[in-house]
Amino acid sequence: MGGRCSKLSLCWWPSHLKSNLNYPSDLENEELLPGGFREYSLEQLRAATSGFSSDNIVSEHGEKAPNVVYRGKLQEDDRWIAVKRFNKSAWPDSRQFLEEARAVGQLRNERLSNLIGCCCEGQERLLVAEFMPNETLSKHLFHWENQPMKWTMRLRVALYLAQALDYCSSKGRALYHDLNAYRILFDQDANPRLSCFGLMKNSRDGKSYSTNLAFTPPEYLRTGRVTPESVVYSFGTLLLDLLSGKHIPPSHALDLIRGKNFLMLMDSCLEGHFSNDDGTELVRLASRCLQYEARERPNAKSLVSALAPLQKETEQVPSYTLMGIPHGTQSPKQTMLLTPLGEACSRLDLTAIHQILEKVGYKDDEGIANELSFQMWTDQIQETLNCKKHGDAAFRTKDFNTAIDCYTQFIDGGTMVSPTVFARRCLCYLISDMPQQALGDTMQAQALSPEWPTAFYLQAATLFSLGMDSDAQETLKDGTYLEAKNHRN
Repeated sequence: MGGRCSKLSLCWWPSHLKSNLNYPSDLENEELLPGGFREYSLEQLRAATSGFSSDNIVSEHGEKAPNVVYRGKLQEDDRWIAVKRFNKSAWPDSRQFLEEARAVGQLRNERLSNLIGCCCEGQERLLVAEFMPNETLSKHLFHWENQPMKWTMRLRVALYLAQALDYCSSKGRALYHDLNAYRILFDQDANPRLSCFGLMKNSRDGKSYSTNLAFTPPEYLRTGRVTPESVVYSFGTLLLDLLSGKHIPPSHALDLIRGKNFLMLMDSCLEGHFSNDDGTELVRLASRCLQYEARERPNAKSLVSALAPLQKETEQVPSYTLMGIPHGTQSPKQTMLLTPLGEACSRLDLTAIHQILEKVGYKDDEGIANELSFQMWTDQIQETLNCKKHGDAAFRTKDFNTAIDCYTQFIDGGTMVSPTVFARRCLCYLISDMPQQALGDTMQAQALSPEWPTAFYLQAATLFSLGMDSDAQETLKDGTYLEAKNHRN
């Protein structure tokens, strides 16, 4: 999805940020953050988000289903906010939710997208944070369109993130849940900030880490507990992201490091635009963060000390210039426009997906070759078609186990092909909590119809259910691209 590498100029660390090299400034006087933490009413947040309109759902704040983040604008002061709405089963204890939100809300720092409020009414649990209009590290590092991220900016991201973690540790919030490239957001000045949502203690809304075991701290796999050392391990995976421009498994990266194959780790777009010493130092730091034994990893303060000397101070270059982002507007950027099916898949709204697939029927199968000779019209063919008919009836009445059985008989018959049948069985598998089987069906549907957006949208839904959020986001973009292409044609 990325563009072609452009010629990179060597940019140095801005001297006007020199005072921030050692430690980020506290904003407890709230000069840079008007208004303290407060409790909002559900009606206020409903008004700010236009009734929690699907048009205001934002993917750039890095939350996965079933929780949803909306952009909103407070009517009282025209302030842009991000509103995270938890699913109904999360935080059943309202007192625990309020205590946790207030604790995180006491943090104030320019390296965080600060939590500015919450709402706890009935079964509703919502968090309100500063809105970050310039998307995520994942977007700018993996899915860039105009230019790859410059080496200087990558170093700045690493330092700012380390400073955020150090600040949180100093305030007694050393634990951060599921630290990844989606959790790093860019503000109106294109400065990177750490999302405050990951500072909330884990509730019933999901595990602390995604199910992608290759990137999970080894001690978490053993104990299921997040520790400060686990957060440093995740920081190490982010350093690998910054070095390589890809999301590569730590085990593979460590093999390359042990083999002294540092250059194979580096993003080819950066060739000739960083010093070997700086590159080697960042690789060495990543290696220390990814040590198997948690006690051998550095702490957050050590990360700041290691990264500060790598910043350059000879030229004043603000982040928005390094990032190639227009400056001066505080309005949020419009995010990827999704069709109703794409939107439902991005939220893992299985009920909405079912309604859409039922409404569309089999019209997308038109043009799929099912050429059968006269001799093949046997009782077996009729039986296969009856299986599909019974499967459709079960699908319509939401008898998903029967639908799986009938669609499987149709598929196993082997005489006819239908991407729609695979799509429908995929949803049945998802509803039956069988995401791996659902993923297999989306791949079969794509093989039968390589430019069918529905197959890509459903694959995104299965990837979300498997915790593979970055892959899911990219697949959503593929589906959106194909949808637009089909409309143009």
